[in-house]
Amino acid sequence: MTKTEKLFDEVIKTIHARGESYGHPYYNHKRIAELWSAYTGYPLQPNQVAMCMALVKISRSAEDSENVDNYTDALGYIAISKTVHEAMQDELGRWDDGI
Repeated sequence: MTKTEKLFDEVIKTIHARGESYGHPYYNHKRIAELWSAYTGYPLQPNQVAMCMALVKISRSAEDSENVDNYTDALGYIAISKTVHEAMQDELGRWDDGI
């Protein structure tokens, strides 16, 4: 397995572990979007929350480019953004491919 494949494997394992602990990411990101929207006075969508979190990790990597967690988390948040976007399109909020 290449280093890149190992990185993606770790991202997948982390997403699945968080899903088992917290359920579908749509609900958490929807709640965060509501809180951030109230705080900023600017409407945010749940999938945008995940992208903003990816940007936090990208910013952190500028401070410490050797910290693998920043890359793992950024990739994970981008994948979660897509999953949340798909759930937003689904009236039932199902995560069709499971946890």
